[in-house]
Amino acid sequence: EDVDIPSRRVLITGATGLLGRAVFKEFNENNWNAVGCGYRRAQPRFEQINLLDSIAVHDIIHDFQPHVIVHCAAERRPDVVESQPDAASQLNVAASGNLAREAAGIGAFLIYISTDYVFDGTSPPYKETDVPNPLNLYGKTKLEGEKAVLENNEDAAVLRIPVLYGEVERLEESAVTVMFDKVQFSNKSANMDHWQQRFPTNVKDVATVCRQLAEKRMLDPSVKGTFHWSGNEQMTKYEMACAIADAFNLPSSHLRPITDCPVVGALRPRNAQLDCSKLEMLGIGQRTPFRAGIKESLWPFLVDKRWRQTVFH
Repeated sequence: EDVDIPSRRVLITGATGLLGRAVFKEFNENNWNAVGCGYRRAQPRFEQINLLDSIAVHDIIHDFQPHVIVHCAAERRPDVVESQPDAASQLNVAASGNLAREAAGIGAFLIYISTDYVFDGTSPPYKETDVPNPLNLYGKTKLEGEKAVLENNEDAAVLRIPVLYGEVERLEESAVTVMFDKVQFSNKSANMDHWQQRFPTNVKDVATVCRQLAEKRMLDPSVKGTFHWSGNEQMTKYEMACAIADAFNLPSSHLRPITDCPVVGALRPRNAQLDCSKLEMLGIGQRTPFRAGIKESLWPFLVDKRWRQTVFH
C-alpha cells in the first residue's frame, strides 16, 4: 500500500529530551513529516546525530531537506554549564551557529529555543526588544547562541521560554517535577525556594507554539526574529510544590518556604517574566492551567496507588 507521507518536513534536534519529545509529537500528529534526532538516547526511535559533527549535520539536512528545523538540543542545566563551560559552549553556541548556517543553505526555517535566563530579572516583564543581561553562564551561552543563529541566518527565529514541565520519563527531567518526591514523602520537612518567581510552562504548549510559528512562516516570510512564550501563572518553587500537593490531595504542611536568595549554585534571576504579546498578536499560543498540566505529568509517579484508582476509575 502507498503510505501517505505529509509533504511538509520538519527536523527536530534534541528529540529525546522533555521538550523535543513534545515538539516531535505535535508536528507528527498535525500532518507534518517529522524526523527527530538525538545523541545518547536516540535509537531506535530517532536518528543518532552528534550536533558537534558538522559533516553529519550537513548530511542529514541535505538528505532530508526539511522546511523547518526546531533546535531543542542544549545543555540547559545552569549548574552543569558552570562546571563544564567548554562543552556547554560547543553545544549551545557553536553547534547552533552551524545549524543556522546549514538551514540557510537550503532555505529551511530554523527555530532556536532560548531561555528567559538571558535577562537579569530586575525589571520584568521583558519584551523581545529589551536588552538582555544574563546573570549565569547558562544564560550567557544561550544568548551567544541566539547571536550565532541570527548572524548565520537572518531569517531564523529565536523562541525564549521559561522553566518547563510535562510528561517526564524521570522526575529529574524537569526542575518542576523533580519536587514531587519531596511533596509525597511528608514524613520529613523540605525546604523550598520561595524567592525566585517562576512561570512554569507545559512543553505541550511550547510545542504547539513551535508548530503554529512554523505554519505561520510557511504563509508569511516576514515571520522571523525573536519571540517569547510562557505560562502566565507566577509561582515560586514553594508555591508550585503546594499546588502539586493540592492537586493530589496530599499534605503540604511539611513544605517550608525559604525567602532568602539562594547562595549555592549558579545565580538565578529573581523574576524574568516574559511578555508574550508579540506572539499573541499573531494569534499564536496555548496555555494549559498548571494544576491540570502537572496532574497529567505526575500521576504515573504517585506512590499511593489507592488514590490513583479513586481519581481515574
